Amino acid sequence: MNYLDKIKKDGKLANPFFCLMGIEVMIDEAGRAVLKMQVRPDMHNGVGWLQGGMLVALADEAMALAVYSQLSDSEGIATIAESTSFIKGVRDGVVYAEGRVIRKGRRVAFCEGEVWTQNGEKALLSRTSAAFAVTQAK
Repeated sequence: MNYLDKIKKDGKLANPFFCLMGIEVMIDEAGRAVLKMQVRPDMHNGVGWLQGGMLVALADEAMALAVYSQLSDSEGIATIAESTSFIKGVRDGVVYAEGRVIRKGRRVAFCEGEVWTQNGEKALLSRTSAAFAVTQAK
C-alpha cells in the first residue's frame, strides 16, 4: 500500500505530523490536495501569532500529497527547494492549505501552495513554491 492509499484509508493517522498538528485531509485528487488545521495557542510564536513555520509545513504537506497523486508505485519524493512569502498573520481559527502540481518531470516535480483562512471571507496568509526530487521508492 502506497502513502496516498494509507492517507485515503487511515486519514491523519497515516502521518504522525498530521496527528500532532491536528491536520485533516479535505481533498486529494490528481495534482491537487487541500488540508485543514485548527490554530491552537501552543502553535503561536512569542508574540501570539501562528508561528510561520506552521504555514510552511502545512503548504509543504499539501504540495507533497498533490505530487503523490501523480507518482507511480515505484516513485517517492523529497523536498529539494522551497520558498515562502508570508502575506498576513493569523492568531486563531482554521487555516487551509492547497497544494498544486505545476509540472511533474521524471526527476523533479514543481508545485505551488497557498495557505488561507476563511473567517467570513478568504484571506491569503502565505504562498509557497517548491521543487521535489522524484526518487525510486524503497
